[in-house]
Amino acid sequence: MTDIEEKFPRALWVRLIIYIAVGHVFAAFLYLLFAVGGKG
Repeated sequence: MTDIEEKFPRALWVRLIIYIAVGHVFAAFLYLLFAVGGKG
């Protein structure tokens, strides 16, 4: 497990998690936008 931590710094993991979280929020927003727009 230490080998993986050495290859990927903690900052990289934090940035990756943030990017994934933002991507999911953006995708949910687009889905909501299309869902509401489709009904109208």
